[in-house]
Amino acid sequence: MKTVAMLLCLLILPVPCLSAEKNATGTRSEEYPADYHEAKPGPPPGREIRKYAEDAQEGAQENFGVQEVHDNEMFAVFRGDRFEYQAKDGEDTLLWDVQGWIGADYNKLYLESEGTWLTNREEFEEAELELLYGRNIASFWDFQIGVRHDFKPDPDRTFAAFGFQGLAPYWFEIDATAYVSDDGDVSASLEAEYELLFTQRLILMPRLETGAAVQEVENYGVGQGFTDITLGLRLRYEIRREFAPYIGVSWSRKLGETEDLAESEGEDTDLTSFVAGIRFWF
Repeated sequence: MKTVAMLLCLLILPVPCLSAEKNATGTRSEEYPADYHEAKPGPPPGREIRKYAEDAQEGAQENFGVQEVHDNEMFAVFRGDRFEYQAKDGEDTLLWDVQGWIGADYNKLYLESEGTWLTNREEFEEAELELLYGRNIASFWDFQIGVRHDFKPDPDRTFAAFGFQGLAPYWFEIDATAYVSDDGDVSASLEAEYELLFTQRLILMPRLETGAAVQEVENYGVGQGFTDITLGLRLRYEIRREFAPYIGVSWSRKLGETEDLAESEGEDTDLTSFVAGIRFWF
């Protein structure tokens, strides 16, 4: 019996040894799927990335070349900040406050005009025109220098002008300008505006305007010191960004020596008016 058992072991032992030998030599094993195949070697390394693109343009995706940068281009805008009818006691008026400019990011040429037309008398009460050169000196701020000419009131006169225009912290729009007349009289004006957005189209805009003079100029009803103050509140609806009708109220008062000069001439020194107009640009 021992001899028979030893013979059976000798016959069976080569079978698992041969199977293990086949697996060791890389023959497909039954544990891999039927579609198993060896992975191909990776793609060859590509060319180095070029730091600067060549100037030749051979295809939309192959090489962008040296592309034009669209900065500091020339632009032009004409804007009517206020174009309105003012209804007030005794004398209704039409008021315009418009400006146009042409230039690039750093240098601009401004043409501005402001004035009033007396509807009852059918004559101009005030009319002025300014030509200014603007230079960007900081983010959102331009320094301006140029000339201003007053056609009304009579007699007309000319000023040298210089000042600043820009966007102050908390989004206040500021326009501050000093003037020196051809007679050497020095004066200044300050305008400030702010926009409160109820919606993207419905906007309430408070406005402040004030003036001051260094010398008294009696012929024009201007006293020394602060001359006047005007406060306005306008609610506009932007049908389009370029066209917005509005309504509001405006209050103005002459101050100090200017008030005394106006009272001596029998003029009103405190006026409240209801306004309706349009704001536009193109």
